[in-house]
Amino acid sequence: MRQFTTIAVNAFMELVRQPVFLLLTTVSAAFEIFLATPYYFAFGDEPKLVKNSVLAVMLLSGLFGAVLTASASLAREIRLGTALAVLSKPVGRTQFLLAKYAGLVLALTLMTFINTVTALIASRMVFDAYGSTDLAAVGIVAGALALAYLLGGFSNFFLRRPFVSDTFFALVITITLAAFVIFQFTKQSQSLGEMAAVDWRMVPAAILILFALWILAALALACSTRFDMIPTLAICSAIFLVGIMSDYLFGRYAEPVWRYDLKQELNSARWSDSQKTLLKETLVKYDLDHNGALETGELAGISPADKTRLAQAGMGGTWWGSVLYTVTPNWQLFWLADVLETGKTAFHWGYVGKALAYAVGYIGAALALAVGLFEERELS
Repeated sequence: MRQFTTIAVNAFMELVRQPVFLLLTTVSAAFEIFLATPYYFAFGDEPKLVKNSVLAVMLLSGLFGAVLTASASLAREIRLGTALAVLSKPVGRTQFLLAKYAGLVLALTLMTFINTVTALIASRMVFDAYGSTDLAAVGIVAGALALAYLLGGFSNFFLRRPFVSDTFFALVITITLAAFVIFQFTKQSQSLGEMAAVDWRMVPAAILILFALWILAALALACSTRFDMIPTLAICSAIFLVGIMSDYLFGRYAEPVWRYDLKQELNSARWSDSQKTLLKETLVKYDLDHNGALETGELAGISPADKTRLAQAGMGGTWWGSVLYTVTPNWQLFWLADVLETGKTAFHWGYVGKALAYAVGYIGAALALAVGLFEERELS
C-alpha cells in the first residue's frame, strides 16, 4: 500500500508539473468565462446556450487532458526506460499501472474542479438581450488567474519551487475565492426585473462529465501501454466520436426493433397528441410488450394500417448490435445538458449514482485490458 501511494503521488505531481496541463486548465477556465460575456440574441435561450457550451468546453478539455496526462504518465516512462527502473524494485506491473491511474484520476479531478467552479460563475453571469455583461465578475476572475500566476512566479523566484505545480495549486485556491466573492458580494441583472443566480444543477452535470473523463483516462492509459501520444489521441478521439453516436449506430440494432421504432414514432409528427399519450401508456402498462398491446386492442386509437406497420416491426435485436452497444462507451449517459434548460426540474442524484456504477464497471473493464496489455509489453 505504501508503494502504491508513493507511485500515485509521484505520478500526480509529475502530471501537474506539465506546462501543457496548466495551460489547458487555464485556457479552458478562461474560455468558459468568456462564453458568458458577449451578447447572443438567442431569443431567450441565452442561458441554455451558454451552459451547454461551458459543459462542452469542460468535456473537450478533459478529453485532451486525459490523453496528454496518460501519455506523459506511462508512454513517456516506457519510452525513456524509467518504468523499467521502477519495476526492477518489488513492484508488480498491476500495482504500478493502477497507481498511475490513481494519480491520473486525481489530476483530472482537480482540473474538473477548477472548470466546475468557473462553470458556476458562468451560470451566474449569463444574461439575455435585456441584461448586461457582468464586468465585475470578469474582472474578479481575471484577477484570480493573474494572482495564481504571480504566486507561482514568487515561489519559483524566491523559494526555488516548481512554477507550474505551484501555479496550478494556487489556481485551485484563487478561483474558489473568486467564486465566493462573486456569489456573495456582486449582483448581476440577467433580464428585465430579474437578478442572476447560480445554477447549482451545473454541479451534478459536471460530476457526470468527470465520470466520463475517468473512463477516457482508463482507455487512454490502456492505449499508452502500446502507443505514444499522437496515436493515443487519435484512438481516444475515435472512441469519443463513436460513443456519442452509439445510440444511432448500435442502439437500434441492440434492442428489439419494435421498441426502437416506437420510441422514434413518439418523436415523429405522424401521431396526434392523444395517440402519443396512448402509446406511452401502453408501453408502460405492458412493460414494452408490443405484441401483447396489439392483441388486446389497447391501441384502439391507431388505424389498422398503422397497427400492421407496428406489428411488422416486432422482432428482436441483433447479437452484434448488442455486443457493439455494450462495448462502446455511451457518452450520452453523461451528457444531460437538456436538464439545464430554464424551467425544468432539478437533477435527480439517483441518476448520478447509476452513472457512477456504469462508470466503475467500464473503468474496471478498461483497466483489466490495460493490465493485460502492459503485462505482455516488453520494457527492455
